[in-house]
Amino acid sequence: MSLPLMIFAAGKGTRMAPLTDTLPKPLIPVGGQALLDRALALSRQAGVGRVAVNIHHLGQQIRDHLAGQDIALSDESDLLLETGGGLRKALPLLGPGPVVTMNPDVVWTGPNPVRALLDGWRDDMDALLMLVPLDRTHGRQGGGDFSLDPADRLIRGGDLVYGGVQIIRPERLAEIPEQVFSLNRLWDLMIAQGRAYGLVHPGAWCDVGRPDCIPLAESLLDA
Repeated sequence: MSLPLMIFAAGKGTRMAPLTDTLPKPLIPVGGQALLDRALALSRQAGVGRVAVNIHHLGQQIRDHLAGQDIALSDESDLLLETGGGLRKALPLLGPGPVVTMNPDVVWTGPNPVRALLDGWRDDMDALLMLVPLDRTHGRQGGGDFSLDPADRLIRGGDLVYGGVQIIRPERLAEIPEQVFSLNRLWDLMIAQGRAYGLVHPGAWCDVGRPDCIPLAESLLDA
């Protein structure tokens, strides 16, 4: 199965300052490769279809970096829309039906998380999130996000961390009146109906959200 991919690359990266004063966070190198290129490589290895990337902060640099590739850009230069609003704006570039979304500011070890989601997706799902146990995360500040019931449906609260990659049906975005909003709004609608699921990744994961996380991520990749 092949699905379109949305990569969220529009954020300001304030936690990564001062590096993000002059470089958008998705272009920060980790282990000699830009975070955005790592995300694209994982997704292409998994066999995704069309790709869209949103841009805002220092967006011209990302535009130049991706020049010549078959990647659609969703320009949020005028207004940063957060994940929910950003996905909704990009839907004409992605086409109908479920979509893979990905945050580029993480690194993974172990099996390809995108491929695992594609293999685990079912028609009765509205969302399938890749989760990592808190004790296998690196660079994480704070607790977990979710737990799972016996049928692997999402429950808010617990020691499972959202890893930043999922498959989600975007149709219900139309129900949310705000222009700027997080995908948490959509997840809550799906959780309430028992149609949001989670998959636990067996490898390790690092949040590359701050400068001190870069050596953590590189150590993880070198291990």
